[in-house]
Amino acid sequence: MSSAPLSPPNGFVHHPEQAYLDLMRQIWASGSERVDRTGVGTRSIAGAMLRFDLADGAMPLLTTKRVYWKTATREMLWFLTGETNIRPLVLQGVKIWNEWPHARYVQQTGDDIALEDFIERIADDPSFAANWGDLGPVYGKQWVDWPTYRYRKDGLYEKGPGINQVAQVVDSLTHNPGSRRHIIEGWNVAQLDQMALPPCHKTYQFHVDGTGAEARLNCMLYQRSCDVALGLPFNLWSAALLTRMMADQTGHQPGELIWMGGDVHLYLNHAHLIEEQLTRAPQGSPRLEITRKPETIFDYEITDFVVHDYAPHPPIKAPVAV
Repeated sequence: MSSAPLSPPNGFVHHPEQAYLDLMRQIWASGSERVDRTGVGTRSIAGAMLRFDLADGAMPLLTTKRVYWKTATREMLWFLTGETNIRPLVLQGVKIWNEWPHARYVQQTGDDIALEDFIERIADDPSFAANWGDLGPVYGKQWVDWPTYRYRKDGLYEKGPGINQVAQVVDSLTHNPGSRRHIIEGWNVAQLDQMALPPCHKTYQFHVDGTGAEARLNCMLYQRSCDVALGLPFNLWSAALLTRMMADQTGHQPGELIWMGGDVHLYLNHAHLIEEQLTRAPQGSPRLEITRKPETIFDYEITDFVVHDYAPHPPIKAPVAV
């Protein structure tokens, strides 16, 4: 297998995107090759950190390949509804979760239906979607309806009211900004085996720096597993977007996004993407404008977000490892 370029071409050094490209280059050049869950194989390192300043509308939106930020935004808005079925995404043309329910359907029914035909049935048949389009209690369920249980006098447990972690964090950032408990957690150990994919971007912690109108809202995201080529570009945008929405709702200025990865890897079958992307120089400084402040963080719509100064290099396609 060929190696990534050992040093960046001219034009990379002072751009915020350089940190991402350096991480990609490091993993491809020196990561250990491992057999992974998917059977594809990866080059992996343990532990990484990236920091991005979100002041003045800046966003970690990669320019060395096109990132479909509207798709990532629609996914974030879907998370905030608590929905776990892919049908609302399918009806918006969002494809990023399609492979998992399709694989489950083929495995459980023996019907080797093409992915495109399966997704068409999800869109056209609500009953079929209800049976086969659900992902289990993934991100949104944990974020806005974390299940609770109460012990009864007869020694049994009954289901209690769900916990809306997002609403709680909005409230705590607004009324108790100095708290160290502004956390949204997705890793519900009791329900991992019910999820199509256990949460990768699992823990968000928010931190208010300063006081008054100039106080800045920072977000630390811990990601236990990170596909740097395909997943991380979306994860960075989504975490920064959530931070901007939180800041918008709580009266803070956007601060930093601090991303931390655990198992940080590149898939071996993404060689063409990695090596092409590492020859490209970043261009422009994408900015996000939020055009409307709705009543709650759950009421944003895709039309509330406008990106300026985004003229990226062309997309580079690669297969998703399921």
